[in-house]
Parts: sequence; C-alpha cells; structure tokens
Amino acid sequence: MRKITPANGSDPDVPLSMGIEHDDVVYVSGQAAFDPDTGEVVGDTVAEETTQTLENVESVLESAGASLDDVVKTQVFLTDVDDFDEMNGAYREMFNEPYPARSAFEIGDLAADIRVEIEAIAVLD
Repeated sequence: MRKITPANGSDPDVPLSMGIEHDDVVYVSGQAAFDPDTGEVVGDTVAEETTQTLENVESVLESAGASLDDVVKTQVFLTDVDDFDEMNGAYREMFNEPYPARSAFEIGDLAADIRVEIEAIAVLD
C-alpha cells in the first residue's frame, strides 16, 4: 500500500490520505474545489466547483501515475440535488467515454461552504 500526495497539494490537517494505491488500484479521497495554492474555494457556480474538484482529483491521480481516463468509479456528493444538471455538464467536459460508473448523492451540508465533493477509484494499467 502506498500513500499518494499530489505534487501541487499538501496533506490535509485531518486523519486521511489524499490517495492510496493498493494492488494497481488508486483510491482518491473526496476532493473539493479548493485552490491547491491558496486553500480558497474556487468558483461561484456549481460547474466551476465541479471543474476545480475534478482537477484536484486529477492531480492526485497523476501523482500515482494515472489519469481521469483510468477512473472506473466516482461518487459525487452535492449539497442540493437541483445542482445535478449543472454538475453533470462540467463532469461531462472532464471525462471521456466510456464514462466511469458513478453514484451521486444529495447529502446536505459539506465542509467549508462547498457544494460539490467527488471521490474516485482508478485502475492502473
């Protein structure tokens, strides 16, 4: 098992790893729309938050030698299900077909006044 920390990020101040690689599978912890340099939330819209969130997922994956094309499953957490279509539009722009399997949930509040959180599982070739 190997801990994955993105080159442009730092370890969070909570007991988790940004990613874990085990047996050619990369598990990416829930990511949000935080700017890796400033720690501030990026974006005024759900689409912008989704794009930044997936860029953060991609950063963890790249540190493991993977990319978004290697993602087989994601879980998306939204504070409001009414934001699903807007999230979906940005999500579609970041992934290529065949799209990963996905679950999406409305969960109410997320940390730090964010509206989108995404975790991912990728398989290394």
